[in-house]
Amino acid sequence: IDDVVQVLFPSPHVPAASALLTSKMWPEVITSFYGTMSDLPKAPATAPRGDKPGTDFSYVGIDAILEQMRRKAMKQGFEFNIMVVGQSGLGKSTLMNTLFKSKVSRRSALPVEEDRIPKTIEIKSISHDIEEKGVRMKLTVIDTPGFGDQINNENCWQPIMTFINNQYEQYLQEELNINRKKRIPDSRVHCCIYFIPPTGHCLRPIDVEFMRHLSKVVNIVPVIAKADTLTLEERDFFKQKIREDLRTNGIDVYPQKEFDEDAEDRLINEKIREMIPFAVVGSDLEYQVNGKRLLGRKTKWGTIEVENTTHCEFACLRDLLIRTHMQNIKDITSSIHYEVYRVRRLNESNAHPNGQAEGEQSILQSNGVPEVLSHEI
Repeated sequence: IDDVVQVLFPSPHVPAASALLTSKMWPEVITSFYGTMSDLPKAPATAPRGDKPGTDFSYVGIDAILEQMRRKAMKQGFEFNIMVVGQSGLGKSTLMNTLFKSKVSRRSALPVEEDRIPKTIEIKSISHDIEEKGVRMKLTVIDTPGFGDQINNENCWQPIMTFINNQYEQYLQEELNINRKKRIPDSRVHCCIYFIPPTGHCLRPIDVEFMRHLSKVVNIVPVIAKADTLTLEERDFFKQKIREDLRTNGIDVYPQKEFDEDAEDRLINEKIREMIPFAVVGSDLEYQVNGKRLLGRKTKWGTIEVENTTHCEFACLRDLLIRTHMQNIKDITSSIHYEVYRVRRLNESNAHPNGQAEGEQSILQSNGVPEVLSHEI
């Protein structure tokens, strides 16, 4: 090799071939695979064509999966189904409009109907396609007019339980199809906001019964409606009394302690649990306050700012439902509540392959969807 080099480069200043090949021609190869060889002269590595100087040769690119998931999620969009339950006049429609800063409630989206108290609980839902900064979401708001408005409210929670179970049943049937859809439409109720009247005393029997039954099948977030009707002292006493009633009756509202994934989640969720129920005020009207346009309720003695945490806890509720825990709410619905229902239904099918499960009531609704019993644990 030295003879060939001397022929090609007859200058006496040309170094030996081994030194030339080592230090000039293959520096990146030598340092990549044999970087610990101390007997070879060191030379600055040359960046490969198209790469920026200083590229880490140990980089594989596993973290790029996050960007791939983000792009896929942006294309598909998201679904979120939220149910509001409470007596008439507690501001359910207004709060939904305030949460999403648009007319998303059933009463806002549909033509004006005659104000009447339904003879039975009517469950109505309306869907909207919302987009913000390129993120698309299909929001479904489920309203329950007639709940708690009757003279006899015994078992008024059962139609709502039936509706939630029907959504689980529809999803289960889609999963069991031989030719399943690439993406099964998700109509399962992810969250239920329960509106407590601002009585200032304690939970009513209807409140206890509803949350005791429904907390086992759906994520319940209790709120004190129209909290501006209470003084700060009354509000704090009422919140404490509600938390005691929930513990006494074994009602586990969202976020549930048993579903905390790690110490960090437990620390964050403990702060949320200390605030439950959220004392909220809703308003879709803007007012001028100190030169700023703010959502609020105007009174003779001032303006109640909806998003001011010193006035009410609406901002905390919004952050929980949308900004910090929305995906966790959907995950618990899918992996806990729906899974309990799915396991129970499949066990019933295996135990009674030729007939209806013993003790199961099946009543065909007007829409043809069977009514199934609660999947309480």
